[in-house]
Amino acid sequence: MTPMHADPTTLQMVWFGLSAVLWLGYFFLEGFDYGVGMLLPVLARDDDERRVMINTIGPVWDGNEVWLLTAGGAMFAAFPGWYASLFSGLYLPLFLVLLGLILRGIAFEYRTKRDSKEWKAGLDWCATIGSFLPSLVFGIGFANFVKGIKVGPDQLIAQGFWSLFNPFALLGGVLFVVLFLAHGAVFIALKTKGEIRTRANGFALKATLASAVLMAAFVLWQNIAWPAAETSWLGTAATAICWVFGLMAVAYLFIAAAMVKKERDGWAFAFTGLAIAFLVIDIFAKMYGNLGFISADTGLPLDMTTASSSPYTLTLMTIASGCAVPVVVGYQAWSYWVFRKRLGVGNLPQMAITKPRRGASTAG
Repeated sequence: MTPMHADPTTLQMVWFGLSAVLWLGYFFLEGFDYGVGMLLPVLARDDDERRVMINTIGPVWDGNEVWLLTAGGAMFAAFPGWYASLFSGLYLPLFLVLLGLILRGIAFEYRTKRDSKEWKAGLDWCATIGSFLPSLVFGIGFANFVKGIKVGPDQLIAQGFWSLFNPFALLGGVLFVVLFLAHGAVFIALKTKGEIRTRANGFALKATLASAVLMAAFVLWQNIAWPAAETSWLGTAATAICWVFGLMAVAYLFIAAAMVKKERDGWAFAFTGLAIAFLVIDIFAKMYGNLGFISADTGLPLDMTTASSSPYTLTLMTIASGCAVPVVVGYQAWSYWVFRKRLGVGNLPQMAITKPRRGASTAG
């Protein structure tokens, strides 16, 4: 049965949808960034190959993180009650995300500042840990939103930190990590050539199949244990959306694995990206209206209407985003087009190559 609630305004529905789109864009783009960071100690055999892997995301990784800032900013401006409850009650998990992002930024920006193997190795591990932490925490967090996070009458989160680590949430965390590993491995195969691409393809095949199995378990558990119609304001339509989009995400991962096997890197990347997108749609369909919360006070629940900003604020935000978002998306698309070509060790500046390659001339 669809829960009783006040009817949301058009602008409230629009901004919930835009928040979902921003999170979708973030996980699609930053997902392969995280994957590349986590794969540094797995796929690269020496410093030159690690340099090539980092260079595949070098021009875009910081731009991809802007989607997280925009998603957080949209939540703060459009639904300040949502934002306030999250940051007051989930401070430690959000701190872990911030810590991971700081480690990644330091690793990518300072790696080349000293010509020391120990220095570079330490920063490479910072990039790996800094990519793993947000992937795991976001997976655990959004799985808890699917399950429902309890809030008290004061609209503050009413459950402890360790209660977030329930079995379903841990499955969500592992799913996000493995899914981003698959997305990142496919991206590396798409953007590199030579031995790195061969190893990336081999890893991507295993990772896409593993993420398909985890995705299937997540979707089945979600829809059987917590049917969307019981909490989502979309009612029975939410149940249909969660089942259809969840199972399509599973199918896309199996298709991606088939594309990896055929070495169709572009198609494989598109299908892992679609799997991420459909998973996010599945999650936000479940969160529609209640924002992923279970309110103790049914008279004043924390939901899309009570957490919202004023109509005037939402109107101004809509006008501003309508002007700014197309420019940002256009610029980011242009940057991806400019840096679209494959990379290999041979593309590194000669002074940056640490040892001669097989078949390379050492004369001069």
